[in-house]
Amino acid sequence: MVLGAGKFYQRVTTEASQATLASVSPVFAVMKLDKEGNATFFEKKKTELYQELGLQARDLRFQHLMSIATRNNRIIMRMEFLKAVITPEFLLILDYRNLNLEHWLFNELASQLAGEGQLVTYSLPFEFRAIEAILQYRISKLQGRLNTLQPQILETLEALVDPKLLSVDRSKLHILLQNGKSLSELETDLKVFKETILEILDEEELIEELCLSKWTDPQVFEESTSGIDHAEEMELLLENYYRQAEDLANEARELRVLIDDSESIIFINLDSHRNVMMRLNLQLTMGTFSLSLFGLIGVAFGMNLESSLEEDPRIFWLVTGIMFLGSGLIWRRLLSFLGRHLEPPLPPHVPAVLKKSHPAAGRVELKNNLKAETFGLSRSSLTNQ
Repeated sequence: MVLGAGKFYQRVTTEASQATLASVSPVFAVMKLDKEGNATFFEKKKTELYQELGLQARDLRFQHLMSIATRNNRIIMRMEFLKAVITPEFLLILDYRNLNLEHWLFNELASQLAGEGQLVTYSLPFEFRAIEAILQYRISKLQGRLNTLQPQILETLEALVDPKLLSVDRSKLHILLQNGKSLSELETDLKVFKETILEILDEEELIEELCLSKWTDPQVFEESTSGIDHAEEMELLLENYYRQAEDLANEARELRVLIDDSESIIFINLDSHRNVMMRLNLQLTMGTFSLSLFGLIGVAFGMNLESSLEEDPRIFWLVTGIMFLGSGLIWRRLLSFLGRHLEPPLPPHVPAVLKKSHPAAGRVELKNNLKAETFGLSRSSLTNQ
């Protein structure tokens, strides 16, 4: 009797705990779009949603910020804020109530899925259009971030590498530091995006799994067997966006190199101005030494000792002239010695080489100017030293 009561209590406790878990299960705000671009909105618990889609609970956890996976003839995608589940008949956008997504969801996505946008896959099955629309959105976001950072970085670098500046504007350095951090985040996002697509391109089975309609629609299957290779079309689609991400990564890398070169120019500018001040200080020190050396004559005549020289009125002007003339000659001699020993050796003769000129954009001209300034400033730095 006691054993039966214990089993009954354990069952009641298990059912209560399951009910508690079900009551606190997360709820997704879902936007559903069909092949014609018609949208419906509803809220559904996570447990109900993955059971309806035939998925496991772990499939809707979205642990990675960027991922593309297939489960049970479903494509599960996440592109940072965007969480989507693609089926052959419809597209589900989870947690769509996001300020970063609303404009694209309500103004562009529906028309793209209906074939009215600028998608190259409008004649292919629905999952192609859905994947392309999501990848296009992600690339456009990355492109927008780069377009925002690029002019800010170039403008800041132009202000910092001016050789006329005797000091560096700390506010400009702070702006450059913030832009550098944003550029590093962009490079990381581009790297993750490329790796996500590359993992699929390296596995032919994964590319085949992305072609959902090929296994569910008999007509699509006949097309794939009669000459239209949907796996090849999917591969071309992914390669296209991989190349776009690679181009963006190259532009970001050029900006990073430009920032590093500019830092060298800034240091050379500061070193050059510091060398000028050190040279001026050395010249003044030599002048002070020269005056002090011949000033000893005036000290000798200023002592309270009697001699026959102080009675002659011309002695004062003679001694004063000797002091200034001697000090000037010694100072000139020391300056000549300084210039002779610190003069840099002449560079070896380099024959002129014809170079092919190319039209350059603004950032390329800036980069060439930075390199030219680096060469000129390095020579002036050596000369000052």
